[in-house]
Amino acid sequence: MAEPILDMRQITKAFPGVVALDQVSFACQAGEVHALVGQNGAGKSTLMKILAGALQPDQGEIRLRGRPVAIRNPRQAQALGISIIYQEFNLLPDLTVAENIFLGRPPRTRLGLVSWRRLRREARALLDRLGVQIDVDQPVRRIAVAEQQMVEIAKALSRHADILIMDEPSAVLGGHELARLFEVIRTLKRQGVTIIYISHRLAEVFEIADRVTVLRDGRLVGVVRPQEVSERELIQMMVGQHVGEAFPKDEEPKHRVREPVLHVSGLTRRGAFQDISFTLHRGEIVGLAGMVGAGRTAVARALFGAEPIDAGEIHLNGRRVRFPNPRAGVAHGLALVPEDRKADGLVLGLSVRKNITLPILGRISRLGVLQEAQERRLVQEAIRNLDIRTPSPHQEVRYLSGGNQQKVVLAKWLTTHPQVIILDEPTRGIDVGTKFEMYQLIRDLARRGAAILLISSELPEILGLSDRILVMHRGRLVGELSREEATEEKVLTLATGGSLAPAA
Repeated sequence: MAEPILDMRQITKAFPGVVALDQVSFACQAGEVHALVGQNGAGKSTLMKILAGALQPDQGEIRLRGRPVAIRNPRQAQALGISIIYQEFNLLPDLTVAENIFLGRPPRTRLGLVSWRRLRREARALLDRLGVQIDVDQPVRRIAVAEQQMVEIAKALSRHADILIMDEPSAVLGGHELARLFEVIRTLKRQGVTIIYISHRLAEVFEIADRVTVLRDGRLVGVVRPQEVSERELIQMMVGQHVGEAFPKDEEPKHRVREPVLHVSGLTRRGAFQDISFTLHRGEIVGLAGMVGAGRTAVARALFGAEPIDAGEIHLNGRRVRFPNPRAGVAHGLALVPEDRKADGLVLGLSVRKNITLPILGRISRLGVLQEAQERRLVQEAIRNLDIRTPSPHQEVRYLSGGNQQKVVLAKWLTTHPQVIILDEPTRGIDVGTKFEMYQLIRDLARRGAAILLISSELPEILGLSDRILVMHRGRLVGELSREEATEEKVLTLATGGSLAPAA
């Protein structure tokens, strides 16, 4: 094998209370798509931040094109041909596509003025290199998310990057958009660009990667070729133990009669959803499926009191109720684990302890004074029961991995003892091992009597956990399937507006 374009040797990095990387080595060949996988907290982001110049290693060596380098900051990394595209794009929405591609370094005339003609021409040339057609004079806010990602890639190429790090690039993409991204990656590979691809979606890794490096707990587990291992074997490398069934079994009798808890009839919010009717029973998991934009999240937020409704009724335990705001929803025993945990589920600057007890401060205070011993006991119990991995209850929640942040959101709501739990994309952006833990938690909550509404864009998740599946299309409920009759094909048929009626 030829000398690697990138060779990171024995990289070590420690933070207070944790060794993030312990003598990790990572190497890439020129023109290779190299996947980097591992659970949240495995060290992937730390390793890539060191490569991108955002962090400095405590020990180890980086060799680039055969020569040792010290990457002191992101600007130096870019000068060396290394660019990183984060999940959250770094674009200015009111500037044009062309202006964003050459942000801070536009081509200039001999007089030092911006050459707008050359700016547009070179921006078009970069997008042509990717095989995409985007109007370079459009403000970024007016183009689709998938197109914004292409602008980020073009921006990296404009800096002459030949090592491109993609951090969860598929997190915001739909099916055809993902196929387009893969086409672009293959185009770049043919042009000699090295792609480091970080993803929790292993199906993508098997489709696009030439090699896969697996990290676990800050250590290198191994480097494999996708064709040499199964998905189950790769998961086992990531979690460090034998992986059983992905979805825990429902041990309840199939025909058990369950008590109704929440009944919704004719729920409508103009422009979002209309005439939504269904019932949730105690101890039941009901999946809510549909394509992006079908109205699932809007229904969840309206049920919780986070968005108003224009018509319809909500009955809880047989009594009609109104939730004009989330406080009313919580008071009646509802909980919502939102789609965007960072924006809507957590206060990132507060500690794990303060996030967990936020909804129940009134309950654990006496005469306005917080009962610290009671708070400490509740928080320790939540951390233990949900296996939240944090150096301390006082750790700011922003520094936890995505999976542990999601556990904190769930722990926060469990302190309120909810009857109905709405889970909106509960495993988005978390690793395989934590997904298994989350599935077990969901099943355990149902076993203990909670009524659960599960919204997920991952069909295997909906099929594997749900007792029943409701399907939405363009703001309407278009079908209901029992666990026994539900298949991916049937759910997708309904979700895209098709009919399950047999052909005449």
